[in-house]
Order: sequence, then structure tokens, then C-alpha cells
Amino acid sequence: MDNNKGYFLGKNAVVTGAASGVGLALCEELLSQGAGKVVLADINEENLHTHEKRLQLQYLGRIKGVRCDVTKENEVQQMIDEAVEFMDGRFDLLINNAGLGLSGLFTPTQAGEVLKEKLHMRVQTNEDWERAFKINFYGALYGCRAAINVMIPQGGGQVVNIISGIAWSPMAYQSMYAATKAALNMLTLTLRYEYWDEGIKFNSATPGTTLTAIWGEIGPPEGAQTAQESARKVLKGVAENQRLILGDKGDEEGAPHCFDPSIQDGLDSYFLNVARVRRGGKLIV
Repeated sequence: MDNNKGYFLGKNAVVTGAASGVGLALCEELLSQGAGKVVLADINEENLHTHEKRLQLQYLGRIKGVRCDVTKENEVQQMIDEAVEFMDGRFDLLINNAGLGLSGLFTPTQAGEVLKEKLHMRVQTNEDWERAFKINFYGALYGCRAAINVMIPQGGGQVVNIISGIAWSPMAYQSMYAATKAALNMLTLTLRYEYWDEGIKFNSATPGTTLTAIWGEIGPPEGAQTAQESARKVLKGVAENQRLILGDKGDEEGAPHCFDPSIQDGLDSYFLNVARVRRGGKLIV
């Protein structure tokens, strides 16, 4: 059935950002691997209802779609409450996947004019930064808090926060994305040890470079994997309780080296080249 030795068999799960892309693929993989009940949470009601209806045909009684804006703590709490009721009180796994891949200019520059034209970038405002943290950081924080309050009384559970390799790979013109995902990674790894003895597992997971709508009109870089491939790699890491789950070869190669002072010159050369190519209007990673 899978390579995870039945780890997800009978487990009840909630996935945010579940109406498309990696989130939807995670739900489909969980169900195919024998998960008990799965709640799809998303702000996009149309997509949510479409996939809830589709999956119900194959997994009758095991699917529930819940509309949720993760930037609002009361909605996250309400969604978790609905999920726990649907799951008859047992909540085993939360995957905080909802988020945005953000790019833009930190300040106005002459080079930025090319980026505005070719990559549709604009200067990021304070409001943009606040929104970025609400979606990419606080949404997961609210989910963690709500899940912990259910999982401690029941004796444990697992929380997975979807970050990105950009958390340690500083790609130019993605300062908001890098900052929010780096913050989420550190939150996750801190909570991993804070709640270890309460039986709650915490994992950071990168999806890798994946074919999803996150790339917008520009489109994904060459060699991007499918959402299903990403979901399978993430769930393998979840089943093995990996501290940091790496979604593709690029993340596997980058994670050990990006803060290595002994190769500073090589890192500067690589990331400076990325910046210069992007400045010319081509998105590379």
C-alpha cells in the first residue's frame, strides 16, 4: 500500500491549505494510506466543496471540508473544534500547510523596474509584511496552539508545519517568504522539544520545488516535482518522525551547507548568481 508500514492506518488528520496543490495531495495520500478521517481546511470554498464531493465518492464518511481563514485565530479554533467532533474526539495529526509563496522588492531600485515588468514584482509594504506573517507564520501558530490543547489530554499526537527550503537558502527578492518560513521552522523545532515528553511530535517539512499554483503566472522552475511526489516524501518523513523533512534533492543538498562558514565564498557565489539572474527577469532557484 505504501512505504510507511501502516503508520497512518486509522489516524485522523487535519490539513490546512487542502483545496489545492500539496495540501490536497497530502489529503489524498493520507486517505490512500488508510487514514481514518481527514478534514480538508481551506479559505477557497469553491475548490474545497469540489474536492470534498469528489473524495466522498471514494472515501464515504471519511472526508469533511471546513472553510477556514488561518489568519484568524477564532476561525482556526472553530475549525479544529469541528474536526474533533467529526473525528469522534480523536485528533492524531495536524499538517499546517496553508501559506503563500511570496516575492517582491524590499525597496524601490533601478533594477526593480525590470523585475516589475518581467516578473510582475512590486515593492512590499508594511501591510504586505504583516499579511505575510499572518498567513505563513501565525496561521500555523494558531493551529499548533489549538492542536496542543486537544492532544495533551488524549496522550499525544503529531503536528507538521510545512516550511520551505528558503528558510535556509536566502533567495533574492523573496525576503518575506524567507523570513516567514525561517520563523516557522524555528518555532516548530522549539516546540518539538517543549512537547516531546507530552507525547506530541513536531516536524518541519519542506515540499521541495513543486508544480503548484504558488509560482503564479511565472510558472515553476525546470525540474519541479509533482504535488503527489512531494506529498509522499513529506509523509514518509512524518512516519519516521524526522526532525526536518526534506522534500526533494535540492533541499537535501542545501540544508546541511547553507550556514557552513567554511564554504562562505561558494555560498556567496551561488546566491549572488541567483540574484543577478533574477534581476535580469528569469526566475531560477
